[in-house]
Amino acid sequence: MTARLITTRGPSSPDGLVLVLHGGASRKDHPAVSPTQLSVLRMVPIAHRLARAGRGRLAVVRLLNSVRGWDTRHTPVEDVRWALEQLRPEYDGLPTCLVGHSLGGRAALLAGDQPEVSSVVALNPWVHRTDRVDLTGRPVLVVHGTEDRVADPGRSVAITKELAGTTIAGYLNVTGGQHSMLRHRSVFEGAATDFVRATLLGADVTGPVADLLDGAGVVTV
Repeated sequence: MTARLITTRGPSSPDGLVLVLHGGASRKDHPAVSPTQLSVLRMVPIAHRLARAGRGRLAVVRLLNSVRGWDTRHTPVEDVRWALEQLRPEYDGLPTCLVGHSLGGRAALLAGDQPEVSSVVALNPWVHRTDRVDLTGRPVLVVHGTEDRVADPGRSVAITKELAGTTIAGYLNVTGGQHSMLRHRSVFEGAATDFVRATLLGADVTGPVADLLDGAGVVTV
C-alpha cells in the first residue's frame, strides 16, 4: 500500500505550502486508509479553510497515509517524509507548515525537522512521553481540548514546554474541546489558519495565536 496526496489548492505561484495530516486508529481487518473514513474527512474542512485564507498564496495538500494507525514497521512519519519528497519538484524552496490531528499531530511534530518545514501545527496530538525532536527555529502551535479522552493533554503540555527551550512553542488550551474537534471547531480551525498565515505568509493576526507567537506560552480559551 502506498500513501496518496490530494491537492486542495494548487496555485501557479504560491508563497507557501501546507501539508495536512489526518489521524485514525489502526484496524486489523482494514489496514488501508480510506478517503471516506471519519478521521480523514475531519481534515477536509480545515484544508479548505486554509486554502481560502491563503487567497491564492498557499498550496494546500492533504496526505492519506499508507496504512491506518501507527504501524511501527512503517510509521506516518515516513509517509510525511515521502510526501515532502514528492512535493519537492513543484514546491522546492517554499516555506512549509505541517498541520496534523491526533496521530497526524504526532507525525507533524516528529517530521517537523525536515529541511522544508518552517512551522508545525499539532491539533489534539496523540504523543508519547518518549517523543523527542529538534525543532529549533521552527514555530510550533499545539492546540488541545480539555475534554480529550483519546489523546492526553498532559503529554501535549509536556512536549510543548520542551520544544519551547529552542523555539517559539505555544499551547492553546481549548476549554471543553474534545478529540474530534467538532465541539469548538471554529477555535481549532481558526487557530491553525491564523498560525499558518502568520508563519508562512507573515500576516498580522490577532487573538490567542498572536499572544502565543509573542511568547505567551499557554493561552486558555
